[in-house]
Amino acid sequence: MSDGEQSGPLVLVENEGGVRIITLNRPDRLNALEFGIMTALVDVVADAARDSSVGCVVVTGAGRGFCAGGDLKDGGGRPGPVDPGKGGRVEQGFTRLRGFMETSRLLHEMPKPVIAMVNGPVAGAGIGIAGACDLRFAGESATFLSAFDRIGAGGDFGSSWFWTKILGTGVARELFFLSEKLDAQTAFAKGIYTKLFADADLRTETLKAAHKLADGPRMGYRYMKANLNFAEDGNFEAALDHEALNMGLSTTATAQIYKALKEAKDAAG
Repeated sequence: MSDGEQSGPLVLVENEGGVRIITLNRPDRLNALEFGIMTALVDVVADAARDSSVGCVVVTGAGRGFCAGGDLKDGGGRPGPVDPGKGGRVEQGFTRLRGFMETSRLLHEMPKPVIAMVNGPVAGAGIGIAGACDLRFAGESATFLSAFDRIGAGGDFGSSWFWTKILGTGVARELFFLSEKLDAQTAFAKGIYTKLFADADLRTETLKAAHKLADGPRMGYRYMKANLNFAEDGNFEAALDHEALNMGLSTTATAQIYKALKEAKDAAG
């Protein structure tokens, strides 16, 4: 199936209670990224971030893969003709790619838990998207490959930042420089995948965790994620200040929510 024959939206959105499921939908290309899907993905993720009805987000791919990275047949989403009024080719390429990479920032910074449901191969920019998520649940058919050396690229979608933070600089350098394709068990053992399930159980187990998070203390998770993100770069004393402030904010907000729910329940008889 060619891109012109794409069946349905390039990014699918489902709601199950408070869980928002975002699915990359180019299964014939292992959900490789091109202009259309990257444009749609930024908008869909931004909507999930600001929608107060969403308590947890799940990101996955249609078919047998999560995301194979940039679609080289499409030039990886690189710009076409240069618009002289918008700078040179490199500048325009930077501006365009940086806009697409907001997907990773939004996944990482949105004030709610995000799970990558890795249902098959993930490579290139796909490892940046997976790394931007808080948790990564994988099926046994999942693989992991940085792949940037295949095209002489340095990495994008936050991949070098996320994997250095998640695994440490030594393992991250191993993944990027040696660029070995890892099977699910090896990736799980390295700490790349949070949990590993049989393929047949992946969706059920992922959504079970997602619903638990969506139905849990949302304000608590909001500030919990803020603390964890701050801890990646902030110094220890500042982190303690951040935790102390957010502890008061989160518990006060949670108590108010529970009180309002109880009053509504009592009023309803």
